[in-house]
Amino acid sequence: MTSGAAASPGGEVEVSPDGRLARRDRNRLAVLDAVIELFAEGVLDPTPDDVAQRVGLSSRSVYRYFEDRDALLRAAIDRNLERVLPLFLIHAIGEGALDVRIDRLVRARLRLYEAVAASFRASKARAAVDEVIREQVELTRRALREQIEMHFAPELEAGAIGHRRARTAAIDTLTQFDALDHYRVHRGFSSSETRNLLADALRALLEP
Repeated sequence: MTSGAAASPGGEVEVSPDGRLARRDRNRLAVLDAVIELFAEGVLDPTPDDVAQRVGLSSRSVYRYFEDRDALLRAAIDRNLERVLPLFLIHAIGEGALDVRIDRLVRARLRLYEAVAASFRASKARAAVDEVIREQVELTRRALREQIEMHFAPELEAGAIGHRRARTAAIDTLTQFDALDHYRVHRGFSSSETRNLLADALRALLEP
């Protein structure tokens, strides 16, 4: 007999409350994973009907787990971010010679981009109409900008304030997800070509 199930006096199998909760959790995660899959396939604003069809549930069942479409999409974006959270970290941030730090940042940022590209596009598409997602996008951009300021602090702090701000903004623009999407999708650069492009641009901006 499976966990969470018990036999009634008449021999019928009844699902215990724990079993129902476990099934609910599995179905909820399956719904979120289906949304993430649809993001990856280019469906950036899936409907509950789209998701229900992918999972094999009814639309009504999807609404049992999420009160509306906004809540569904927010939860899916959050789930994907939770999965890739370790990729946001840069090992030994700010340490080492400039070339080492450039290589470390570029590789870390490209790994992160490959993991979140689909959810990023969905977040960007929804940000215009969803304040919660818009704030999340801005927080992510700010965190990535702060990484740059910390990672290249010696070089950025060496110049005048105006020059420092301009270089920081240029590096930030080059390495944000919007730019990486442009290089990889719209310009068709491979991952290695994008890595070399970024490394060359950062050296030009940061070397004395």
